[in-house]
Amino acid sequence: MSRVAFRGAADLPLTPRSQGSMLWNHTGSWRYLRPRYQDKVAPCSEACPAGEDIALIELLAGQGAFEQAWLRIREENPLPGVCGRVCYHPCEAACNRREYDDAVSVSSLERYLADHAWTQGLAPDRPGPEAEPGGCRVAVVGAGPAGLTAAYHLRRRGCSVALFDAREEPGGMLRYGIPEYRLPADLLAWEAGLILGDGVTFHPGRRLGEDLAWDELGGFEAVFVAVGAWTPTRLEVPGAELCLEGLEILEAVRRGRSPEVGGPVAVIGGGNTALDVARTLLRLGAEPEVFYRRRAEDMPALADEVREAREEGITVRTLLTPERVESAPKGGLRLTLSPQTVLDVAEGGRARVVPSGAAPVVRDVTAVVSAIGVRPSKGLPAELSDPARTEAVGLHLRRVRPDAGWAARPPVFLGGDLVNERRAVVTAIASGKEAAVAIGAALAAADAGALWPRARVGGRGAISLNRLAGGDRSGREDHVVGFGELNTIYFAYQERRERPRITRDERRTGFDEVGMRISGSMALREAERCFHCGLCDQCDNCYLFCPDVAVRRDLRQGSRQIDYDYCKGCGVCVVECPRNAMLLEEEPR
Repeated sequence: MSRVAFRGAADLPLTPRSQGSMLWNHTGSWRYLRPRYQDKVAPCSEACPAGEDIALIELLAGQGAFEQAWLRIREENPLPGVCGRVCYHPCEAACNRREYDDAVSVSSLERYLADHAWTQGLAPDRPGPEAEPGGCRVAVVGAGPAGLTAAYHLRRRGCSVALFDAREEPGGMLRYGIPEYRLPADLLAWEAGLILGDGVTFHPGRRLGEDLAWDELGGFEAVFVAVGAWTPTRLEVPGAELCLEGLEILEAVRRGRSPEVGGPVAVIGGGNTALDVARTLLRLGAEPEVFYRRRAEDMPALADEVREAREEGITVRTLLTPERVESAPKGGLRLTLSPQTVLDVAEGGRARVVPSGAAPVVRDVTAVVSAIGVRPSKGLPAELSDPARTEAVGLHLRRVRPDAGWAARPPVFLGGDLVNERRAVVTAIASGKEAAVAIGAALAAADAGALWPRARVGGRGAISLNRLAGGDRSGREDHVVGFGELNTIYFAYQERRERPRITRDERRTGFDEVGMRISGSMALREAERCFHCGLCDQCDNCYLFCPDVAVRRDLRQGSRQIDYDYCKGCGVCVVECPRNAMLLEEEPR
């Protein structure tokens, strides 16, 4: 039997090995390009009128740090539970993930974080500082989303804030104009309560020009007026006086006074109010039908609400304009509508319509409800209702001109639905933030215009108070990261987690909230879908791919540093960064 001989290590040929270190060889001296870490702006944050730090919020949520994520939202927006339910979420329309599979469900995550804090009884970690004796005293008139937001941020800078409202509870249109199945009153009361509990003094039942005199406001150092738009726009057709007003129906139901409306009901309009009225009447036993004068894609209502209304069995008929309302021969009302045809599509994509010449459409109904829009509240002084007497000081804010007969009084700022063409909750919140900044500047005799560039998030006009105050967002570059700048090879395709909804039958017979909260595990998985565009999440690709081992990690601080003694500037780290949170620049001479 033959034997196989195995050689031992001592029998192997000698391998030359260096007995010294190569640290003396500073290869960084070869470099003509220099990589560096640089966080940037995510497109969702740029698109959010409230300026939320969405990329970081989703990063924290994906790590299970739900309380920290909620507190991060509240740095900019004190009403995340509200926005998670009724915002039109422009952040999702700008999400880079849309070009990969589907946008991150930012609204579902925002709602989850707020509801988690609510159900867990969490409270903000830092109330507003005590108002100093003789310090700034500000009056906020209107306790809707704009007024609540302004009061919140003014308190955080130490001002004494008096919040006045014509109604009994804070919330404005949130409390009295949005149905319970979309926005529960107890959630709104909790979020408003956090603001009032921070030292804001609330004065209910004080209507501007009636229970609240202008002379009383003259005792404050600044005034922010955000009384909303509560005056309905009436139909201009024969018999319009026979119509009910949609906003009045919604407020009556929110106050517990259900209108006696049953049978077939015609609702005129295509906005959220019209859909809210129709869905409310359905729950009260009526048979609503919605009529809108343009195309379905032109409806200003949220797409989700239109879809849910149709799921509930509500018919939405388009290209029909009211022609007249009159008494029906057998009781009730007769509504005559004129069919329309599209003339052309205006800039922005909205159709312009004209009568088609087809035979009129006639409906015999028990009631006709007009919900075609609202105007600023009645009874406002000329200084507030005349645009010529005001001047823009922000994207969502105006100021009464000092030369408009107001010089002897405190500076007065106008916001919310008084000045916003798009009457949305999130634009009202943006208005309140701008008011807090502008009032702070006015009290310090500073130019608010000089502050906006320091506070801007991207190029759409959103501002960040964290950025303005020199927080961690102030170190980010203004560049907004596009989809083509991401290294998507590191991301797997994942299905978007949609918010579950209660059944169709449950919706038609009660006012329980339609959209259900996602679970904690769903929130984690959905947050993990976020690209965190422009934001380093310490994935360590730079560390793993660096051929010179020039990346130094501080695991305790969660930071990364580049050792330029050895970095040759090859740029591999920049290319392999999934989120475009690095730059490669020419080496300074």
